[in-house]
Order: sequence, then C-alpha cells, then structure tokens
Amino acid sequence: MQFHDRQDAGRYLADRLTDYANRSDVVVLALPRGGVPVGAAIADRLAAPLDVWVVRKLGVPGYPELAMGAIAAGGVEVLNHDVIESLHIAPGQVALVAARERVELDRRARAFRGDRALPDLRGRVVILVDDGLATGATMEAAILAVRALAPLEIVVAAPVGARDTCDRLRGLADRMVCVHTPAAFHAVGEWYEDFSETTDDDVRRLLETADLTRG
Repeated sequence: MQFHDRQDAGRYLADRLTDYANRSDVVVLALPRGGVPVGAAIADRLAAPLDVWVVRKLGVPGYPELAMGAIAAGGVEVLNHDVIESLHIAPGQVALVAARERVELDRRARAFRGDRALPDLRGRVVILVDDGLATGATMEAAILAVRALAPLEIVVAAPVGARDTCDRLRGLADRMVCVHTPAAFHAVGEWYEDFSETTDDDVRRLLETADLTRG
C-alpha cells in the first residue's frame, strides 16, 4: 500500500499514537525536511506541539545517498563503522564530510528555528518523526541527541522502514511505531504516490501553522 503523500502518512501514524493525544507532556519533533509534513499531521491529530530536530546524514564520498553516519544538534555524531571499513573510507574523509554537513545543519537550524531555543525535553514524551527509515543513521543520531536531554520516553514514528533498521532502532528508543516494515525495502519514495521535495519554506509554513493552531 502506498501513502498518497507525507501528510496522509502522518494521519496513518497518528491513528497508532492515540494514547498520546491531548497530553501536556507530549511534544512531536520532526526531522526536516521530509519528516515535517508527517509530524505536522501527527501533532494536529494529537493536539501536541510541533518542532524540528535537525539531523544531517553523512554521505559516502562519491555516493552521497549511502549513509556512513549522521550528526545532530548538540554535537552528536553517529558513525556506521561497517560501511566505513568495508569501503576503506579514511578518517580524514569522514571528518571532511562531517564538517561540511555541520555547516548545513547550523544553516537549517537557523532557517527553521531562528532565535528560538530548543524545547525543554526533560520529563516529556518525545515523538521523533521522519518520512521513512532506510539505514536509520539520521534517526539514530536524533535518538542519541534527545536521550541526552533526559526525556521521559522516546517514541520513534515512521510510515515505512527497512525491517532490520526498525529492529535496531527499537533497541534504542522506548517505543517504535512503523506502519510498514517490508522485508524487501529499496527506497522510501517507493511508498508514496507523491514524494515531491519538501522545501525550507514548506517547513517554516508548517511550523508557523502549528504554532497558531496550538495558540
């Protein structure tokens, strides 16, 4: 089954998260950019605040779609040593990619959040959302970064994910919610009729709309 678009996928996820609805201790953190429309639909259904958690994939040199790790706010860096060692990627190459992605991470944080401080996550239920999980490197970095801020519970929510990735992340999060975990997983976009790019302006608009809705 394909989702129509990311917001449609978010509504399917929200139906599996109803026990978090109308709770003052819940916050939805979406991974930009593609996770934000999904997170917006979830936040709307649960009557929960929406914010972004900026994470950047570290792509293999020459093959940027293949992740060798990820970085997140708070200085978190997660490396996939199996990929790095199997492709003989030198430490200097990893550091170069990480430095470049750190610049983009900081740019996106300013673009989406402006001067707003990161939300206080201590003692709260944090629902981390993305539009799909392939290698899971970016979500893993997000989990580790959020865990350092002492939340009550971390829930990972995604419309679709590779089965082995979801199994691995289930061991890092307190709860894992994924609508589809196909044994044969090729690409996140295959599970959407409309997988068009989410822009920076789209992200800002969704965040502003959520702020107005929550009052």
